[in-house]
Amino acid sequence: MNAYSFVQHLHSGFRYIVLVLFIYTILQAFIGWLAGRPYDNRNRLTNLFAMISAHTQLLIGIVLYFLSPLVAFNSTTMKDPVTRYFTMEHGVMMLIALVLITIGHSKSKKLVLPEAKHKTIALFYTLALLIIIGTLAAGKISILK
Repeated sequence: MNAYSFVQHLHSGFRYIVLVLFIYTILQAFIGWLAGRPYDNRNRLTNLFAMISAHTQLLIGIVLYFLSPLVAFNSTTMKDPVTRYFTMEHGVMMLIALVLITIGHSKSKKLVLPEAKHKTIALFYTLALLIIIGTLAAGKISILK
């Protein structure tokens, strides 16, 4: 197993940890927001671990990007949907999702009311998760064509 294959498997497997953390965090935030529950240290840590897992996934993805044999910028890169997806679209959209996650986490830390904290996490993390899922679905479609 070479370095590219190892990092590819790591990136592919770690996404499930990120997904589980995000679904749990989003559910916890929506329940806290809609039920008017207090925002405690468990909520803060869950939000933080979800954000850290997303940042870790980004770092693994960056390493994978530079190890990948698909990343070859030439005249055909943007013409081939699979190569374009892996060299541009995937990374840019995941970076946008990560920015939303980071903004949501940062904004929630500055808020005082528990409902506002839960609401901010719920909205920003959900929007980021929708972008992630949409980008992955678009990638599957471009690969299958």
